[in-house]
Amino acid sequence: MTALGAAGGTGTTADPTTVDVAAVLRRCRDLVDPALRAAVARLDPTSAAQTAYHLGWTDRDGRATHGGGKALRPALALLAARACGAEPAVAVPGGVAVELVHNFSLVHDDLIDGDTERRHRPTVWAVWGAASAVLSGDAMLTLAQEVLLDVPAPAAALLLARTVRELVGGQVADVAFADRDDVGVEECLAMAHGKTGTLLGASAEVGAVLAGAPAGARAALRTFGAELGLAFQLVDDLLGIWGDPAVTGKPVLADLRERKKSLPVTWAVVHGGDAGRELADWLARPEDPDDELTLRRGAALVEAGGGRAWARAEARRRLVAAETALATLADQLPATDPATTRARAELVALGRHLADREA
Repeated sequence: MTALGAAGGTGTTADPTTVDVAAVLRRCRDLVDPALRAAVARLDPTSAAQTAYHLGWTDRDGRATHGGGKALRPALALLAARACGAEPAVAVPGGVAVELVHNFSLVHDDLIDGDTERRHRPTVWAVWGAASAVLSGDAMLTLAQEVLLDVPAPAAALLLARTVRELVGGQVADVAFADRDDVGVEECLAMAHGKTGTLLGASAEVGAVLAGAPAGARAALRTFGAELGLAFQLVDDLLGIWGDPAVTGKPVLADLRERKKSLPVTWAVVHGGDAGRELADWLARPEDPDDELTLRRGAALVEAGGGRAWARAEARRRLVAAETALATLADQLPATDPATTRARAELVALGRHLADREA
């Protein structure tokens, strides 16, 4: 993948290619998990049980499991704090908060989209009903703010509130796109920033805020996370069409089955010439049978219209933009110890991993 140089790209001497990203994610998850569990335990018993199930900690009957997400957003918060010269522990409340916000959005998204499975398990609404999904999602959102205000960290809480506003705006746009046949690429990118980029940007920035970093460092990390978020969404959109269901946990050609106006689809419709026009007609016929042959025809039109190639290239471009932003952190806060240097390399490695992922 085209990206900035491993050593010089972040103003450090550490090499991101030597980073074990899985180990980094485990380390960060282990730091955040006790505080996240303690926070969830504050909820009423029903909301706590449904949240624990959604987070992969239990099965639907409340029995403990060994599941759980990758805790990407908490990892960004902890690594950002360390990249600013602070101990990762100072960012744990931020990591808990962004993980709760992320999962609030997933529980509500599953209900909005009518998705009955996530991570190979029934979704909250599919098990307990729509009202439970609304209420447990609301409980997580409110709890996220409470965790930050307990620190107290009003600047971090304000950042999170603004982020949720943008996230909801992105979701509103996504829902509105379903009823439109004139969605443009730029507004689709803006929607993706709202749904995905803004929370990844906040995840990195909240670590800097809790570390007491200056405004320039906060801005560098916010831009790093936001650009990484767009790369992440572009890859997610590709997986939504061409991903392996056994790996993604979604049905084959899931996004086309839903006639979703994702980024590669929108690009192909707008810029794909004859293939794009045929794709637009295909999308406008929801009465078509959703058999695999029909869906594969839709995928072939996205590819023929250039959507697949553009999304791959744009994901790489966004990754480079993320690393370029992170490079300016060295100007704001020169690394003074090996741990800070290493954390900056880990941020680069994590970004590259996300842009190359298969799930």
